[in-house]
This record gives sequence, structure tokens and C-alpha cells, in this order.
Amino acid sequence: MKKIILCGYMASGKTTIARLLAQASGITSFDLDAIIEEQTGKTIATIFEEEGEIQFRKKEHLALKEIVNNNEAFILSLGGGTPCYANNHEFLQRDDVLSIYLKTSVPEIVNRIELQGSNRPMLNGMKGEELTEFVAKHLFDRSYYYMQAKHRVTTDGKTSENIVNEIMSLF
Repeated sequence: MKKIILCGYMASGKTTIARLLAQASGITSFDLDAIIEEQTGKTIATIFEEEGEIQFRKKEHLALKEIVNNNEAFILSLGGGTPCYANNHEFLQRDDVLSIYLKTSVPEIVNRIELQGSNRPMLNGMKGEELTEFVAKHLFDRSYYYMQAKHRVTTDGKTSENIVNEIMSLF
């Protein structure tokens, strides 16, 4: 069976693509952040605020480990920072995992964030040049971990359907 993990920066489309990929393939999809929220009864923003990032990253690592080790087939969308902590990038390299980095450019990420309106805790209402600089630096810092995925799918200028079809061709 298939264990498919999607990683990438915020607003790269991980959750949307996982849901559409699940519909197209018949494989169950999970969203790691949603699982953590369900397990804790708190939003990600609340966990960050009340318990801090270190506690959130511990919960995130345990939830990831549980999903990968206890399920035969799934599509899992990770949080943007998941691969960057607690050696989580090693899950992307497992023999039983098909990992895909949804690679999205800085201008496209900034555009999507601005269109969605920011309810993302890390951004604190950033806009314009400040947002662009933050995303560019953060994406640069995280790219090493994202590149640990076995495959890369560029999302700029593609429809969700194109991206799903490209991923389906990998399995």
C-alpha cells in the first residue's frame, strides 16, 4: 500500500492537494495539524500561545510517528515546519514512504497568503515587503529539509488538478 507524505512551505497547497489526491486515488488523507488539534482539543495557534513551540513540536513529532507507523496506506499533509524539527525529515526518506515536496516560489506563496488573509500565527499580520522578506528567509532556512523528500512537484502556474495528476503519475 501507499504511504504518501506531502511537505512544503505554508500556502503551498499541501492540505488541498492531499484532499483532492485522496478523492482521486481512494486513499484516506490526514492533515497533521488537524490531527494535533483533535488530539489536544486546542488550535495550533492556542498550543503555540499557551505551551510554546517546543511543546507543539513534541506533539507534532509524536503524531507523525503514530500515523506513519500505525497505518498501511494514507496521504498525509504535514505542517510547513514539520520536516525541520525532531529529525522528522527522516520520515520523508523511509523506504515505505512516497514523499513529495510541493515546491512553490516566494512570490506565489506571498500572493496566496495575501489572498487567503492571514490567520497564520507566525505571520502576525505581516504584509508587503515585510511578508516577502520573512517568507524568502524562512523558505531558504527550511529548503534543506523539504529537499529530503523523494520527489519535487512545482506548483506555480498549475491547477490543483494538474498537480494531483503529476503526483498520481509517481505511484
